[in-house]
Amino acid sequence: MEQNKITQLFQIKYPIIQAGMIWASGWRLASAVSNSGGLGLLGAGSMYPEVLKEHIEKCQNATDKPFGVNVPMLYPDIEKLMDIIVESGVKIVFTSAGNPKTWTSFLKEKGITVVHVVSSVKFALKAQEAGVDAVVTEGFEAGGHNGRDETTTLVLIPSVREKINIPLIAAGGIANGNAMLAAMVLGADGVQIGSRFVASEEASSHTAFKNAVVDAKEGATHLTLKELAPVRMLKNKFYQDVQQAYASGASVEELKTLLGRARAKRGMFEGDMEEGELEIGQVSGLIHDIKPASKIMEDLLQEFKEAQREASKF
Repeated sequence: MEQNKITQLFQIKYPIIQAGMIWASGWRLASAVSNSGGLGLLGAGSMYPEVLKEHIEKCQNATDKPFGVNVPMLYPDIEKLMDIIVESGVKIVFTSAGNPKTWTSFLKEKGITVVHVVSSVKFALKAQEAGVDAVVTEGFEAGGHNGRDETTTLVLIPSVREKINIPLIAAGGIANGNAMLAAMVLGADGVQIGSRFVASEEASSHTAFKNAVVDAKEGATHLTLKELAPVRMLKNKFYQDVQQAYASGASVEELKTLLGRARAKRGMFEGDMEEGELEIGQVSGLIHDIKPASKIMEDLLQEFKEAQREASKF
C-alpha cells in the first residue's frame, strides 16, 4: 500500500487506526496493532491517571512503533491525564466528546500530533479551526458515544471532505477491507476501526462481551439515551429497562438514575451481560470470530487488495 497523508502524519505503514475504546483498548491491543503496521490507541476514558501511566509504559516496552492515546473530554480529571501524556512522551493524542479548542493548542505546543473525533461537518470545521492535524469523522453506525444527528458514514465522509483540507479518517461501520476501500473512495485518507478490534484476543474487554459481539445479528444494537449522551449498545436487559423508562415518560433525572455509575464497566469489563451497558457498533453483525489483532490487520489488508482488484473491473 502506498504512503499517504495518514501514514506520513503518524509515521505508520498502513492507514488503519484502532479506536481507543473504553474497557477494550489497553496496552496489549494498542501495541499489537502498532506492531502490525497500524496505529494502536489506548482508551484513557476508562483509566484512572495512574492506570493510564502504567499502560503507556507497558505499551512503550511492547512496541517501538508509534501509538497514541484517546482522551474523551468528558473525563472528570482530564488535567491529570494530559500531564501524564506529556510527561510520558506520548506523541499522538485523539480527543473526543468535547470542544477541540480546549486542549489542542496545549498539546501542539508540546509537539504532540492532535486528532479530534467529530460526527458532523459543523464540528469538523471547528476542529480544523482549532488547529488539529486531522479529524476522525464518525458515522452513527459506530458503537459507544455518538452524534445526535444520526448521519451515516456513507454521507458523512464526502460531506466533511468537501469542507475541510486537513487529513480525514473515517469511522463507523468499518470492519473489513471492502468497507475500508469504500471509505477511501468517498474521500477518507485512512480508517479508524473499533468493533472489529473488540473481538480480538488482545482486547481488555471481558470474554463474555466479546462472545456477545460475535453472536450479535443484524439489528442487535440501537442508539439511545440521547438526552444524556447518545450511545449505541447491544439490546440486553439493561437496554430493555431503558426502553421501558422511555415508555413510562421518564425524566432526564430518572434516566440518569437508571444509568447510574460504571454501567459500561459492569458489562464490557466485568462481563455482566444483563445489567451492563454493552457499547458496540452496528457492524457487530458482520463480526463472526475472535482472533489476534495481527490476524485482523492481515485480513483487512488482504480484503482491501481484493476489493481494489474487484473494483478495477468496473
